[in-house]
Amino acid sequence: MEQQEDLGYHKALTSRQIQMIAIGGAIGTGLFLGAGGRLAAAGPALIFVYAICGFFAFLVLRALGELIMHRPTSGSFVSYAREFYGEKMAFAVGWMYWLNWAMTSVADVTAVALYMNFFKQYVPWLAGVDQWMFALGALVIVLSMNMLSVKVFGELEFWFSLIKVAALVSFLGIGIYFVIFGTPIEGHTVGFSLISSNGGFFPNGIMPALLIVQGVVFAYASIEVIGTTAGETEDPRKVMPRAIRTVVARLLIFYVGSVLLLTLLLPYSAYKAGESPFVTFFGLIGIKGADIVMNLVVLTAVLSSLNAGLYSTGRILHSMAISGSAPATLGRMNRQGVPYMGIAVTAVVTVMGVVLNAYVPSEAFEIAINISALGIITAWAAIILCQLKLWHMARRGEIQRPAFRMFGAPYTGILTLIFLFSVIVLMALDYPVGSYTVASLILIAPVLVIGWYMLRHRIRAIAAGEAAA
Repeated sequence: MEQQEDLGYHKALTSRQIQMIAIGGAIGTGLFLGAGGRLAAAGPALIFVYAICGFFAFLVLRALGELIMHRPTSGSFVSYAREFYGEKMAFAVGWMYWLNWAMTSVADVTAVALYMNFFKQYVPWLAGVDQWMFALGALVIVLSMNMLSVKVFGELEFWFSLIKVAALVSFLGIGIYFVIFGTPIEGHTVGFSLISSNGGFFPNGIMPALLIVQGVVFAYASIEVIGTTAGETEDPRKVMPRAIRTVVARLLIFYVGSVLLLTLLLPYSAYKAGESPFVTFFGLIGIKGADIVMNLVVLTAVLSSLNAGLYSTGRILHSMAISGSAPATLGRMNRQGVPYMGIAVTAVVTVMGVVLNAYVPSEAFEIAINISALGIITAWAAIILCQLKLWHMARRGEIQRPAFRMFGAPYTGILTLIFLFSVIVLMALDYPVGSYTVASLILIAPVLVIGWYMLRHRIRAIAAGEAAA
């Protein structure tokens, strides 16, 4: 099965591209757009929430790194779930992860539309363009790029990620300068006094900080995409550890550092949902055109996230089709080694995002990221469970653990599972959107069960054929 699911792919992703994809995977819509509303809701406490979630995201990535060194594959953790726990778990995990990225794509096209609304004040003819039209345009452009080849995807994602990183580094440099020397606005206060004079780190209490955890988990979503790239990388066992080792520093600098600076530069109440906090900051400090440039950057960031989402789901659905967990047609590939049918299915579902933007434009983003959070939690839990099984089998002498390992196993893995369960509990307490999201499992679970029973004979037949071969 391992060889089958990687057949047809082109080993076209270079070390340069993988390194930048690893960086870009940790910088997405959740930070560039979601941080504004979460700062307004929880205040500077968001710094601690990002730090805690970042720590557990790093543990997930380390666990995935050990699995990749054990066996690189484009099927990623779905393939590992099949290896260590069997077809049922692979089926459930694969479809939940697809749901995550489908909903993330909905959030991404919504974010594109929101960012484009910003330009209406500067470009008069855009005023007559509806929000859903921007969302549809973004989907068509990124879908077209994804269908060409993995080389085009890698190059596109390299430049998207480079722009994101350059923008955040610029913001960090400018922000630190302003904290030390002050902003161009006369009488504007910066520094820790902004936090102390506006209610401290928890101006609205502890509960709002706890309730935004699922949104912050979404912000770290897509770090696991690096696992999917393993099957299309020139030398994964050499490239992957290098990419994974550096991620913790990036998480701390880009996420925690950015949010800390935002709270030191403006009162938390200056930020708002639906607008990037970086655009808010540059729009208020008086540097002409800076907010426009930053809005273009965050637009690039969300296109990057959409690009990665279509890439990842195409590969996951291909792996599932090969194993029988998805219709065989989703395993089709073009001459360039692109699993175009899997990508197309995700794109069709993303059209739902266009519909949401037409009918409930103000709620579209939050609805999408809450449903997406369920898929992310499932995926991360599956990665940890697979690493724990690998550790357990190694203890019994059945398998050899690679040199690149999850540190502190099995305790760090167990701690991560407890954290992920607590996120679901917090989601349930976040009424109404979070509560309804968790309640949606009542509908999702039966659909997965029905899907399994519809495909189980094909799955078992394929598995039996592989075993016989």
